[in-house]
Amino acid sequence: MRPRRALHPAASARLARPLLLALVALSLLGGVAGGLLRAGLPLSDALWLSHAGLEHAALMSGGFLGTVIAIERAVALRHRAAFIGPFMSGLAGLCWLLGYGAAAAGLAALAALAFVAVNLVVVRRQPAAHTALLLLGALAWLAGNALFAAGIAADAVLRCWFAFLVLTIAAERLEMTRLMRRRPGAEASLYLVLAALLLGAALSALLYGAALAMLALWLLLFDIARRTVFAQGLSRYMAVCLLGGYVWLALAGLAWAATALGFHTARDTALHALGLGFIVSMMMGHAPVILPAVARIKLQFGPAFYLPLALLHLSLLLRLGGGFVNDSLRAWGAGLNAGALALFALTLIGAAFAWRRRHGATGARKLP
Repeated sequence: MRPRRALHPAASARLARPLLLALVALSLLGGVAGGLLRAGLPLSDALWLSHAGLEHAALMSGGFLGTVIAIERAVALRHRAAFIGPFMSGLAGLCWLLGYGAAAAGLAALAALAFVAVNLVVVRRQPAAHTALLLLGALAWLAGNALFAAGIAADAVLRCWFAFLVLTIAAERLEMTRLMRRRPGAEASLYLVLAALLLGAALSALLYGAALAMLALWLLLFDIARRTVFAQGLSRYMAVCLLGGYVWLALAGLAWAATALGFHTARDTALHALGLGFIVSMMMGHAPVILPAVARIKLQFGPAFYLPLALLHLSLLLRLGGGFVNDSLRAWGAGLNAGALALFALTLIGAAFAWRRRHGATGARKLP
């Protein structure tokens, strides 16, 4: 009997990539469906949907965004062991959807621990301010997942999860603008704001909200998007995404502080101005650059990219503004939020096909 041959590393990578993408897609679909259910939209009574509704925040922050960020970092590190973390967070998303909450929480905590290890390697290879911030973001994700697995400090869990995402974005923006000339003290003020954000995540929702609002002000004053918004093509689109996101970040900070002061009607604004208005705007802005590097899919940029972005902002205005007046408007806004994400996914698919039509198989083979 002939012995079986071990899979070649390239072959195993080809098998692993679709599995990872499937896990990411499941967490995204489950998180979106759970959010719609929580917003009051009548959906199926399937058991997985009730699990999705209960674990909406965990699915979106960890199963989807956490896995995507971990994949990006693993690709940059170029070591197969770095993919252990994203596989575990992706499997955590699947477990949440199946109702295995304890197993999912444990996997998520282990995924964050692996992600911290990856970021330690990154800092060792490239000691810099932005890599140190990425490591702090990883530690915030670990703290949030550890608290979640322990079943304590639910509000602190949300603050830690969002701190992970906000610190990751801040680090990427710091890296993008590191060659810009800034006013004296600008970088030091950013570190003070981010320190306040971490302290608020641990101890105080009021401080957390104030730090978010101050971070939005810093980004509006110092980010390169203030200049690139006057450029053309993809650079302008990215700048529009970023600047719009910074406005939502400021609103989220104010709403988070208001909630801490007892205005509980501002809670939905705090969570979704941050999660959708800021973080999803950043995702839409960076996807045309990150997706080719991570998934090896080239995109043909065009004006169609502005359509899901506009729908996101308009639907969020309907959800958060109309939600104060009428619950049905809030539900309609949530449904259109999901529509914006679906339209963005279709836009990416269309952009990939447009690239292939324009450049053919030869262009596709040139991908790194």
